[in-house]
Amino acid sequence: MDYADFLASKAQTVDGDGFEPLWLPDFLFGFQSMLTGWAIRQGKAALFEDCGLGKSPQELVWAQNVWKHTGKPVLLLTPLGVTFQMAAEAEKFGIGAAISRNGKIPAEVTVTNYEQLEKFSPADFGGVVCDESSCIKAFDGKRRALVTEFLRTMPYRLLATATAAPNDYIELGTSSEALGYLGHMDMLSRFFTNKMRTSAAYHGKYRVKDRDVWRFKGHAEEAFWRWVSSWARVARRPSDLGFSDDGYVLPPLETRRHVVKARTLAEGTLFDVPANGLQEEREETRRTIVERCEKAAELLADAQPGIAWCQLNDEGDLLTKLIDGAVQVSGSDSLEVKEERLSAFSRGEIRVLVTKPKLGAWGLNWQHCHRMTYMPSHSFEQMYQAVRRCWRFGQTEPVIVDVVTTTGGEKVLANLERKAAQADVMFSSLTAHMRDAQTIQRTTAYGKQAEVPSWVTS
Repeated sequence: MDYADFLASKAQTVDGDGFEPLWLPDFLFGFQSMLTGWAIRQGKAALFEDCGLGKSPQELVWAQNVWKHTGKPVLLLTPLGVTFQMAAEAEKFGIGAAISRNGKIPAEVTVTNYEQLEKFSPADFGGVVCDESSCIKAFDGKRRALVTEFLRTMPYRLLATATAAPNDYIELGTSSEALGYLGHMDMLSRFFTNKMRTSAAYHGKYRVKDRDVWRFKGHAEEAFWRWVSSWARVARRPSDLGFSDDGYVLPPLETRRHVVKARTLAEGTLFDVPANGLQEEREETRRTIVERCEKAAELLADAQPGIAWCQLNDEGDLLTKLIDGAVQVSGSDSLEVKEERLSAFSRGEIRVLVTKPKLGAWGLNWQHCHRMTYMPSHSFEQMYQAVRRCWRFGQTEPVIVDVVTTTGGEKVLANLERKAAQADVMFSSLTAHMRDAQTIQRTTAYGKQAEVPSWVTS
């Protein structure tokens, strides 16, 4: 081979092994049709799109194409409480989909939640869709292993989520591994280095608290983003893809911080000071449950409707007692109870929903609600997803988020702000590298000229 071919063979990119789309319906907007068509041609792909950009119809169309191509049904996995929403979307668009919770296959697109996965056999399906795929890492080890193993045998895979890796770039390796591309540790050794100059640091395991140990190798950052862009597409708004943002403008978001005073000071202190370390933060969280819950109840007294996000069981129990008309979804509830209560809130039958972000913050569309209180933790992804249940495209009212904390929780909020800035950099890098590709003039579905990256026609 000549030198140009040699260099091309060394490029850190992924070739698609999908097929030409068999069906791209008119109900998809131009940018949605573009992304769906690319994902079908790619075969194993990730769509990182912001909340409200229509990932659900894209997932359903992708699944229908795989069914038509393979003759085998597609399994569509959703977070808890989202199955009914996905089935409603399928009915709206005339797509053959049905919910199954017992391992049976009722339609060409079988919708179930991640908690029911062990009832199904991967041999029965031609492909799998993971809706809100970033929530996989929140599962316990057994559940996460089940999802990983199920995906491993699938010839066609689609991951869809709004937050690909908000805490750290290298978490993108989990998505790559799920799609069958570079494994997590292989990605580290190829693009990153650490103080020990080996990807075997920490016995081959990456720990979140050690994020600052890892950094890009010299001149590897551009190659990294081009590699991610070869198997993933990211969009925060249609204009990221060369389309108009008409109809995709978010309403105002007002985040209000409420710092409540602890009635009982920490042992050995004379006044409130920021907590130092996780142990002190946890102690302060426990010590101020009543004060914080009373403030949240006060803030939601006139909400029609509202959400009270909590982190602890004791917080959820107390909020439910203090807030008139509140209904709680807790971890101890059965899957049926959780799903019914989340559905009831979606239907407007519950005035205030009390729950934890890890139970109700993924995938649900709650544009009917624009008021919430939030008890913060160090997880930016949980807060992002919780806020985006309401603050999403399609919301018509300004969204108010009341963050209830204490003096000791100021470092938690500072950490969340740092992670938010890092997430913005990540999304900006991905979109910039897609736009940086050679652009061409292409007529859109609406008859207008749009400047779009060269991969559109690849």
